[in-house]
Amino acid sequence: MTKEEFLKRMQEDETYAPGWQAIDDAFDTLYPGQQPEHFGTLLPSRAALGGDEYLDGFSVYTSPKGYKHLVTYGMTVLYGDEEAFGGEWNGWGYEMTIKLKEKDTANCMWAIDMLSNLARYTYKTQRFFQPNQFIRGNGSSLPVGSDSLITALLLVNDTEAQPQMSVYGKTEFLQLVGITEAELQAVMEDKSNIPALLRRMKEDGNADLVTDMKRQKSYF
Repeated sequence: MTKEEFLKRMQEDETYAPGWQAIDDAFDTLYPGQQPEHFGTLLPSRAALGGDEYLDGFSVYTSPKGYKHLVTYGMTVLYGDEEAFGGEWNGWGYEMTIKLKEKDTANCMWAIDMLSNLARYTYKTQRFFQPNQFIRGNGSSLPVGSDSLITALLLVNDTEAQPQMSVYGKTEFLQLVGITEAELQAVMEDKSNIPALLRRMKEDGNADLVTDMKRQKSYF
């Protein structure tokens, strides 16, 4: 698409959202025909309108493999934006995902809050996330008030959602993987333990690196 065609499309279609469509395309490929549960953030709370919310929303898909697959909307440019046209990377270059071993979306809402906080961190500090990084918490369970052993996160390329190209550039999908405090200590001591940890998870039958908040086993 040329820039002239892009500008014409923007003028003719107020709903034109090529960045949003790129996200939908990736997940439509994974879950054909599925209508996800979508949670939009309140307009007054969005940063563009003076609030402190940097994401426009979240979609929750149900995998036939038995887990919920969450994805953010807002780390990339979603709507018509002339300045973003023709970039190598769209916005920060990624949207965040997490896969949770849950049957009910209600049990995933803590993760939506967490994703919102991580987006806020990136936008305010201008520090973005990359695969093979870890995010440590305060040593307590990620869902506040729970007794889960999952206290921290690893970041990997989503094992299923494939990178997409739009008129704004490339969008990748960065998956958050929940880990225990013992696993966190191992990767903090030696980052070469990250691929070893991921390999052990996959060899144990978790090929898609699904986060199980009830997991008792630690791989380190």
